[in-house]
Amino acid sequence: MAPRRSPTARHRRLMAELSRLRENSGLTRVEVAERIGSTDTTLWRYETGLTRPKPSDVSVLTDVYGVTGEARASLIQMAREARQRGWWHRHRQALKPGFDSYIGLEAEASVVRTYEPLVVPGLMQTEPYARAVIEATAMTLAPSEVDEKVSVRISRQQLLHGPGDPIQLVALLDEAVLRRQIGGRAVMREQLEHLVELGRLPNVEIRVIPFSSGAHAAMDGKFCLLSFPEPEDPDLVYLEQATSGLMPEDPEEVRRYTLMFGSLSALALGAEASATFIAQMARRCSSP
Repeated sequence: MAPRRSPTARHRRLMAELSRLRENSGLTRVEVAERIGSTDTTLWRYETGLTRPKPSDVSVLTDVYGVTGEARASLIQMAREARQRGWWHRHRQALKPGFDSYIGLEAEASVVRTYEPLVVPGLMQTEPYARAVIEATAMTLAPSEVDEKVSVRISRQQLLHGPGDPIQLVALLDEAVLRRQIGGRAVMREQLEHLVELGRLPNVEIRVIPFSSGAHAAMDGKFCLLSFPEPEDPDLVYLEQATSGLMPEDPEEVRRYTLMFGSLSALALGAEASATFIAQMARRCSSP
């Protein structure tokens, strides 16, 4: 089964590889820049992801680092893939800063682990529910802008249902997610029933953290962890605020959120008990 490929994820891998190869060569950026007729600033921009190098640039660098054969061809191909544009690129102006990068990395992830304290995660939202959330949080958007954001959110859900290589999703939902009525009774009932259906998919696990669990480590807010199919691509954490998104790369910070997710998992109901709980909440939405 062919793996999913994302230009954003290819770029992340490429910048890490270029940095690793230079460090292994024992050369400074200044020394490399002199050999290729460039500047150390350009090398720094390649290694930090601020500039996507051309395949010809990567070819020259592999000569300096002594990379040959399949490894060299793989890096040059990675540079080609990194310079392509994902479907989300055309929507970047409508998205909060940082979220387009997250979508690009999510597109190649093998596992998404997410904790949500207030709303259903975007990958699992119905269209009416998504529209109600976006209208409430955006406040001043024109209808066309709301439509675009809803379209992006629904398009991302192909990762769960699309052909080939569906993503594995583990979602921990605070009980408040199920009780907060968003969009009215009918919209909320449909959303909760949708969660029950999603939980039957082999690649989706939904678990509820009940109020009775009390205080826990993630009361500061939601977060999302991405894992990737290749061991060379380390896990990352995504933290979202009202106006921007942040993806800290510090391994210790990622480790902290990984431990936090494990702590939350220990408090959550099992998958079957969670499905029963969600179904009960859906039935309550049907009551007058």
